[in-house]
Amino acid sequence: MIKNLEGIKITTDKILFFDMDGTLVDTNLANFSAYKNAVNSVLQTETNLVYNPEIRFNRSVLKASFPHLTDKELEKVIQIKESLYDEFLNVTTLIDENVAVLLKYSKSNQTYLVTNCRKDRALKTLNHFGLTDKFTNIFYRVIDDKNKKVNKFENALSILGVPPNIVIAFENEETEKLDAIQAGIPCENIYDLTK
Repeated sequence: MIKNLEGIKITTDKILFFDMDGTLVDTNLANFSAYKNAVNSVLQTETNLVYNPEIRFNRSVLKASFPHLTDKELEKVIQIKESLYDEFLNVTTLIDENVAVLLKYSKSNQTYLVTNCRKDRALKTLNHFGLTDKFTNIFYRVIDDKNKKVNKFENALSILGVPPNIVIAFENEETEKLDAIQAGIPCENIYDLTK
């Protein structure tokens, strides 16, 4: 997979998909802090969770860190985490070089935020940095009727009705890159600007 944009020309006929967390905005510390406070609230005790900037604290890490939590408690933690996120917006930071790519191409290309982030949190984050109007449209996390996460790239491609070979995707998560490939986006059209 291509790691950066050096020497690559993006023509105006290309449609650009940008991820948010870890690609445009570093939300790891805010995300971790909200999770930690939510866990403390549910367990009613101070946990010994330590922030690791190399790991995105998510549901899987939560389950591994607290295997004794019931499904109901896990859902409560996630619910509280979502409500606490606003308190930590001040520790999110733009990834300036990646945002520069968005700002440059949003003037000439269709640009879409394609994220697994929930709508409320995505909009709060984008509004915080004044990025909302840089996108032609925004595609948020979608859950199917079996409560499974839908491939965000397949969802966006289906709604837009465009062939995957005209899409250039900016994504930092390995599993999401695989989802992009599964959706038909060519490997050479997937950029990880964090490397």
